[in-house]
Amino acid sequence: MPRLGAEPIRKAALINATIATIGRAGSLDVTVAQIAREAGMSTALAHHYFGSKERIFLAAMRHILTQYRETTARELKDVDSPHSRLMALIRANFGQANFERETIAAWLNFYALALVDSEAARLLRVYHRRLRSNLLVALRPLVGAEAEATARTLGALIDGVYLRAALSDEADADAAEGLILAYLEKVLP
Repeated sequence: MPRLGAEPIRKAALINATIATIGRAGSLDVTVAQIAREAGMSTALAHHYFGSKERIFLAAMRHILTQYRETTARELKDVDSPHSRLMALIRANFGQANFERETIAAWLNFYALALVDSEAARLLRVYHRRLRSNLLVALRPLVGAEAEATARTLGALIDGVYLRAALSDEADADAAEGLILAYLEKVLP
């Protein structure tokens, strides 16, 4: 007999296990059995809840994007100027929940998944549009006509810092944030 309320708990455990397993493996080359074992449940139960490995990956990607959105909303809650908004966005990208080793590896692998899976590509486009929009709102009052180019460069820098962190096994949030801030010092008036 199924336990009432167990499904959301088990799904969350499988999502967290997916992120952890991908993070350790450094690739999407993991099995549902490995994910289920990490979550402490059977492979059949993982398939029951998600249907396929790709659906588990997408659920994990949605979870990471939701976590990112919540972190960003918290950081933006009390901003009172375009500059403080920009700093809040940078902090959100390199906050503990978003810039830990396993999450960074999962991000990198979700980029790879987006090349072959249309739903993953859609989720990645949503993330890029939100980041761009948030950056533009902060940058327009600060740099005017250069806002678009600066937002594109900031987005590329953020992606690059994540890529470098994933490939070097170093997730130093302070150094990552410092690199972005050094760029901003050069372009902000």
